Amino acid sequence: MSDATPDRACEDFSAPLGERRTAVASGDSLVRLEAAHFAMGTMFSIVAYGPNSTYLQEAMDRAFQEIDRLDSRMSHYRPDSELCKINRDAARESVGVSPELFELLEKCVSYSRDTNGAFDITVGPLMKLWGFFHGCGRIPARPELAETLQRIGYGHIKLEPEARAIAFDQLGMELDLGAIGKGYAVDRAVAILRARGITRSLISSGSSSIYALGAPPGAAGWEVSVCDPLERRKQTHILRLQNLSISISGACEQRFVLDGKMYGHLLDLRTGMPVEKMLMTVVLAESNTAGDALSTAFFVAGVDQTRVYLENHPNLSVFLYLSANSQRQVEEVRLASNVNSLPADSFASI
Repeated sequence: MSDATPDRACEDFSAPLGERRTAVASGDSLVRLEAAHFAMGTMFSIVAYGPNSTYLQEAMDRAFQEIDRLDSRMSHYRPDSELCKINRDAARESVGVSPELFELLEKCVSYSRDTNGAFDITVGPLMKLWGFFHGCGRIPARPELAETLQRIGYGHIKLEPEARAIAFDQLGMELDLGAIGKGYAVDRAVAILRARGITRSLISSGSSSIYALGAPPGAAGWEVSVCDPLERRKQTHILRLQNLSISISGACEQRFVLDGKMYGHLLDLRTGMPVEKMLMTVVLAESNTAGDALSTAFFVAGVDQTRVYLENHPNLSVFLYLSANSQRQVEEVRLASNVNSLPADSFASI
């Protein structure tokens, strides 16, 4: 990845598992360092400018360590994680959690309320039922679907602020932070870089969450390309971002095809079925935590409900991509909040 070639926001980085690092002089007394690190099932990447490579490397190492720490707490694949303990025990007794995880769970419930359940971290049992956790998709029978839906819904989450604990009022529930965890990790990495005085960096989590901190030397912002939802090698837009996040949700991220029909992993919890008409959502927001949650919510909610949400929530720009008359035609809908109160150094342009 280079500054001359926009980052492809809808395409995974081609780095191998593990880490890669490249340092070059930027020509204005700043050093440019690029590094990648595999965590949370995807490749995190950081590009940054600073006075020397040692200074940048230490900051990047700390950011990647933080991402690993969050993965160890919030993974639903690690039996010793906080999230797995919640999923095992919260239907039997209240489970105390760390302050940061409790705060994130509060945010998740808030996003669920504000989007009328279009974003909901109780989706775990449905994801398993459809086979998306293990990469072997299946279409569940109606009785299976009906039974599983009884264990779905953010209203079954009981948060206890004074005890900093969580409980479920329904057996068989499981939380899945996949729609917000990577964005939260990007935000934490951004905070660490900022605390260490880095003001020019592009931080990304795979193909779904990117934060543009400042701008490269001599540029108005970081260039990020948005790929076509049907043809991944094509791009729909090149955005220039500064101090702003971009989050993307798409039906192509996890899917399977049966009898010529595609079934994506983004599920409508009202029906338990994959969302059909929406192909991809792009959200520009102040944080990737918000952007990730809302890109998922808007995928499920559709155009009209997204427009209503934006009437009451500031500082958001949204691109919705829907299938048109045929599966090979795409309709793009652009929406934005009625109120924009972003700082002057936070902006996006096409």
